[in-house]
Amino acid sequence: MKITRNITLLLALMLTTFTQAQTSIGEKAKKDLIQQTSFGGYVIGKATATDQHLNASTKSHTDFDIRLVRAYVDGKVLDFKYKLQLELNGKPGDYSNEKGVRIVDAWAEWQKYKFFYVRFGQFKRAFTFENPMNPWDIGFGAYSQLITKLAGMNDRVGEHSSNGRDLGLQFQGDFLPMGNDRHNFIHYQVGVYNGQGINHKDENRSKDVIGGIYVYPVKQLAVGVFGWTGDYTKNGITVDRNRMAFGVKYESAWTVRAEYATSEGHKITDYSSDGILKAGTSNKADAWYMTVGAPLSRKCKVYAKWDVYRDSKNWSSQKSLYCLAANYYFYKNLKIQANYTYTNDKSTANDGHYNTFDLQLYWRF
Repeated sequence: MKITRNITLLLALMLTTFTQAQTSIGEKAKKDLIQQTSFGGYVIGKATATDQHLNASTKSHTDFDIRLVRAYVDGKVLDFKYKLQLELNGKPGDYSNEKGVRIVDAWAEWQKYKFFYVRFGQFKRAFTFENPMNPWDIGFGAYSQLITKLAGMNDRVGEHSSNGRDLGLQFQGDFLPMGNDRHNFIHYQVGVYNGQGINHKDENRSKDVIGGIYVYPVKQLAVGVFGWTGDYTKNGITVDRNRMAFGVKYESAWTVRAEYATSEGHKITDYSSDGILKAGTSNKADAWYMTVGAPLSRKCKVYAKWDVYRDSKNWSSQKSLYCLAANYYFYKNLKIQANYTYTNDKSTANDGHYNTFDLQLYWRF
């Protein structure tokens, strides 16, 4: 009877301890949810003028546009970080371009150990340095062609506009601290994705695998290599997406960023409706860019960029952009940006040599 009584007391003590631990965890989770959840967003307005001759009657063009309106909620509860972000600009019900109101980010990440984070949901693909960057931080009025065409913004294969994102599972982490500042020498990230872009279920039996590894000789300097293998399906046609990228990134008062990517795989439009490959199409493409940013003052930074995309990986399909930009911060969350771009597009039969000026106002809340 004494043994039975002791076992009963031990079980009661264990149950009490477990209940107290649950209560403590629940209270901490509630506290985190209240104190570490934030709501925000940003708006980017744009005015553009170009002298491109689209046809005999259109010799110049001006436009006012809302480039982006985003709203988000993010935070951290216990060891889990999360984010939900909506894009609010565009035409509601624009199902042809899928650029109306929509979810762009919806993910949660377990962050117990810095060398092994696990993220699940819809988020940026782990490809290139520039793709994961926020539009506020790239320095120009648009991402580089390498990102838009080869990282899933408006992908060359014919995928709907996906803002460089997809649905999947990703592992990432940092390790091997070094130097006096103990910065991590290695960062890695690898993910498994549907391959169909945002807000779309998988359309084939395979998954895309995308990953990258960076080394940091010093805290501000990263050298990276990236890989992507997978395929994309639309209208019953499946095309390959096999890509590699290499890059270097230095971010401090000065900015230096350069990347090169090569792609192998046809576009959906390279095939007829009955799935026959059209003659004269190419399954290769590449792109590169080089960016330099210099501070003129605490509030003003200027950038220059050479930006090239070759749709068939030859010189006759080359589109080159020569860009200048100036960013002036009125306050931390309010800036104005002036951009100039000279375009030399050898791939078009229309006017391939033209100038574009735009003024963009960034407001964050």
